[in-house]
Amino acid sequence: MQTDLKNVVRTLLAVAAIGGWCGGAANAADAAPDQAAGGKAEAKNMRLVGYSDLQARSAYQPVIHHQGDRWIAYIGHHGGTREIPQPLNPLTGQKENNGTSIVDVTDPKNPKYLVHIPGEPGLAEQGGAQMVRLCDGKELPKGDPGKVYMLRVKGTSGHEIWDVTVPERPSLLTTIITGLKDTHKNWWECDTGIAYLVSDGRPEGWRIRRMTKIYDLSDPKNPKFIRNFGLVGQEPGSTLKEIPEGVHGPIRAGNRVYFGYGTQQGGVIQIVDREKLLKGNPASSDPFAPTPENLLYPQVSRLDMYPTVGAHTTFPVLGMDVPEFGKFHVKSGDFMYGRPAKRDILVVVNESTQNECHEDYHMMFIVDITDETKPFGIANYHVPEESGNFCSRGGRFGTHSSNEDMGPIYYKRMVFVTWFNAGVRAIDIRDPFSPREAGYYIPAITKNTAKRCVKIGGVDRCKIAIQTNNVDVDDRGYIYIVDRANTGMHILELTGAARKVANFK
Repeated sequence: MQTDLKNVVRTLLAVAAIGGWCGGAANAADAAPDQAAGGKAEAKNMRLVGYSDLQARSAYQPVIHHQGDRWIAYIGHHGGTREIPQPLNPLTGQKENNGTSIVDVTDPKNPKYLVHIPGEPGLAEQGGAQMVRLCDGKELPKGDPGKVYMLRVKGTSGHEIWDVTVPERPSLLTTIITGLKDTHKNWWECDTGIAYLVSDGRPEGWRIRRMTKIYDLSDPKNPKFIRNFGLVGQEPGSTLKEIPEGVHGPIRAGNRVYFGYGTQQGGVIQIVDREKLLKGNPASSDPFAPTPENLLYPQVSRLDMYPTVGAHTTFPVLGMDVPEFGKFHVKSGDFMYGRPAKRDILVVVNESTQNECHEDYHMMFIVDITDETKPFGIANYHVPEESGNFCSRGGRFGTHSSNEDMGPIYYKRMVFVTWFNAGVRAIDIRDPFSPREAGYYIPAITKNTAKRCVKIGGVDRCKIAIQTNNVDVDDRGYIYIVDRANTGMHILELTGAARKVANFK
């Protein structure tokens, strides 16, 4: 009997340690970032440096910007929840729609919450202001050199530019476009001002809710529309039976733009010639008209992934040294096919969307694009489910996004990938054919961490679980993760063997 009682106690403690059931001990967790009911955060070769609760708002995208002698974190938020549609802003004493948090992280041990800019009314994906990008006016060709500009989505209805020169006093500068029903993950080229705005195509007859609107934002006060872009089959008037999944987000590097399409399924990777994309098809009387010929004109290559995974993030890592291949030379006829010791790759991350593993397993893939006309998958990395019994913890388990920063500390050496209830993973990619985990960090739940439910037999089963959403790094080497389930922002650094992989001076 005593042994049975001990087993019961062990079982209850184990449940508490992985997040607990809704209404259980997990709801009583203290707000301290490294301690929660049921145990501490889980980590290997990563440690917590600082923490902000972000006013208990569901967070999507953190972007860290160096402004003068300060480092400022701009965080885009999802909309509110049914339980708390408008969280309280303690700085104003008002309940506000989730929008954009601005946090001074100059001292990462003591981040200071500066201001919250309310977003659009609505819940989850329909509200808030999920996406942010930053550009200094001195970099933009026609920007005010004394200004700092923030591009953000306004819920799902539009895109805006804000003046955040003084982070404590942001002001709306321009509304680029409004009247949409969907937006998502943008990219803004600070050196040229070209912006790729993921937008709803349906108002203009596109067959998809997410396509790309390309603007010239080199003068943030005077946005200039350039063109619409998407995959063949998405355009107005197409008769293709199968419509490709909508774009999730682009990333530009050099004269290439890397587009990822699809979220949970229908993934497509598209490599596009940027110059051709911006100039249009010279053989057409209307170079930017959304015809199949014009959409295909800038396309360098397209890789269709298998049907049950998407392409949330397509992060280019170019010019990698692979010492193992240094003595090998490959010829095709009289033509040297390239230098095998130098490789270009895409780190491709798809998105888990279903709680408690009711879907295919979503992971990180590596695609070799050394010959960019023939992209080819060479490796993958996944977190073993049994290493933390993640499917039973509650919430989503699987990848969501990678960092997108190309600074010298981590680029070509390490990539950080968020894994929802498995936290963030530091992955050594120095040998892209054999990526290896170098470390991880899974935050502890707090009193703010929201429940995640799955319907079993028509009844909701709910658990409290960490949902690490997106990640960014800064040029000091700090790693920033934000939580979808209202837990806040954690500022991390590498330790031990993982720190040796990075290019710290």
